[in-house]
Amino acid sequence: MNRNWTEYELLIVMNLYCRLTFGQCNSRNKLVNEVASKLDRTAGSISRKLGNIASLDPRHQARGVGGLPNSSKLDRKVWAEFQKNWSAMAEKSEAAFGVLMGKTAQEILVPEFEQPLGPSEVERMVKIRRIQTFFRNAVLCSYENRCSLTGIAVPQLLVASHIIPWSENENRRADPTNGICLNALHDKAFDRHLITFDENYRLVVSCFLKKQDVPEFQSVNFGNLEGVKLKLPHRFAPDPQALEKHRDSFIT
Repeated sequence: MNRNWTEYELLIVMNLYCRLTFGQCNSRNKLVNEVASKLDRTAGSISRKLGNIASLDPRHQARGVGGLPNSSKLDRKVWAEFQKNWSAMAEKSEAAFGVLMGKTAQEILVPEFEQPLGPSEVERMVKIRRIQTFFRNAVLCSYENRCSLTGIAVPQLLVASHIIPWSENENRRADPTNGICLNALHDKAFDRHLITFDENYRLVVSCFLKKQDVPEFQSVNFGNLEGVKLKLPHRFAPDPQALEKHRDSFIT
């Protein structure tokens, strides 16, 4: 007998949706099977629910990849709550996923030099880490774990770059449409407003960079790439309004 889905389960499936690439949301995927087992559901039911979530994703709709059309009222409610406040929902989703997978707060914190001093600081840092983890997974997996500018596919060199900085808008800290997958060098240049992207997602390079006295480095890493168009993700495309705001601070 089929049992109704709960909001707790949908938080977990939404987290799963955001940490899988487009071709992984199927019943053969190892993580899908692991989550299904822990939720006491079939891999097929998880896969179908991922399809229902995909049907709500505007990026998939625009590409004609609608998933399964029979999303439930609860699916739409949870999806809408994420759109309204990504940070709050991402933290809840990552917490639920961590509990399901058996992760402790200490495992979430990791680096010793960042260890907090008291319970309130522990809680604050755990929440921040959850939001950071959700955002990185959602952005990198949306871009198939490749730099959208150069195609580099080395995870250790990839960054989920915020378009609107972390410090400027709390609600958008975990919003994947506020992110672009870039390699570490171009992430740093983007963060410092030395590069940006025009209305057609093409790279624009600051004259400040072009004037630097290391011409070969500049041409290889920046000059030769100017005008190159971002490879857009299969979901959560960069928000044009966020990019427009980024361009307003561009160093010409």
